[in-house]
Amino acid sequence: MRFEIVSIFPAMIEQALATGVVGRAIERGTLTVAVHDLRDFTTDRHRVVDDMPFGGGPGMVLKPEPLFKALATIAERRGPGERAWVVLTSPQGTPFTQAVARRLSHEAHVVLICGRYEGVDERVRARVDEEISIGDYVLSGGELAALVIVDAVARLVPGVVGDEQSVVDDSFSRGLLDFPQYTRPADLENDTVPDVLLSGNHAEIRRWRKRAAVTRTFERRPELLATAALDEEEQEILRQLVAERDKTRTRSG
Repeated sequence: MRFEIVSIFPAMIEQALATGVVGRAIERGTLTVAVHDLRDFTTDRHRVVDDMPFGGGPGMVLKPEPLFKALATIAERRGPGERAWVVLTSPQGTPFTQAVARRLSHEAHVVLICGRYEGVDERVRARVDEEISIGDYVLSGGELAALVIVDAVARLVPGVVGDEQSVVDDSFSRGLLDFPQYTRPADLENDTVPDVLLSGNHAEIRRWRKRAAVTRTFERRPELLATAALDEEEQEILRQLVAERDKTRTRSG
């Protein structure tokens, strides 16, 4: 899979991608990531990428011409018949979820444009396939958002994560939060690991983990359960939790 990222701070992205799971995947050639400095696509000697907004107001706006040229240059370098899915990081975009990450992981070539300042010239939006937001908060720029997207998507590309089962079991993979995890020591300051995890009974451990995952999701992110892919055992656990909650409400009411 190939990522191309357009940013005015390429070093910020390159340094972050040099380590960890993504960095190792790049070294192995499982992933290819090219980072482009938007200033390289300017035509003036000062390499200006922003300008004041028409109509007045605070801040600056990324100019359309450098972004158009960057996209055109990336398109020229593609092979015959190859296409790229172009994403703009934007507060107005589609919320980034595990489902979106999974969809993007099936693309062979993803281009990420990092927004900055007050945003991009509106005409740039006609040149992208999708706008994505990583959350309802304000960042200084789209570089961190692009890194989040690359990391989440890359994990789903075969060969990037050594133990692919860990990706299957990740939180949100099926719409559930992850079950609690423990490691040594089993007893720490009188806070002990649940006995079932030390039992060696894999069937009981599996059942405990299912109940813990459904319970945690039910308590912390119940809205996820509306679309979660639950098996029959998990559905039964959820029915029990709902019944217990309703019974408690009835007693307290």
